[in-house]
Amino acid sequence: MREQTCRPKSKLGIAIRYALSNWYGLSVFLDDARARMKNNQVEQSIRPAVLGRKDHYGSTSRRGMEVAALFYALIGTCRVLKADPGAYLLAAATCAIETPGAVLLPHEYFGAQGYSQAALAR
Repeated sequence: MREQTCRPKSKLGIAIRYALSNWYGLSVFLDDARARMKNNQVEQSIRPAVLGRKDHYGSTSRRGMEVAALFYALIGTCRVLKADPGAYLLAAATCAIETPGAVLLPHEYFGAQGYSQAALAR
């Protein structure tokens, strides 16, 4: 790509500049076996948020949108782990009520529930 000659403002030039500026992220799977070449799983997990984003266009509360994004992420994590999101959210809310300021993250909850590290590393 570095040797390719084309007009910088052409579509090919823009694509080459983009690829070169993101080269580390595009090639990280070559150096780290844990990184996957494909991100279909991630794309499928964010699909509900993308489809539902029109619901947030008229929102006047930035905090409300941030909370919605948080819940999308937490529920998406549960779905990836094939775990019950309701059980996790109930445990996280109970933890927060019993210990103000405490946060129960999905990997902590699922680790305590006996999920293997391999399942959590997916």
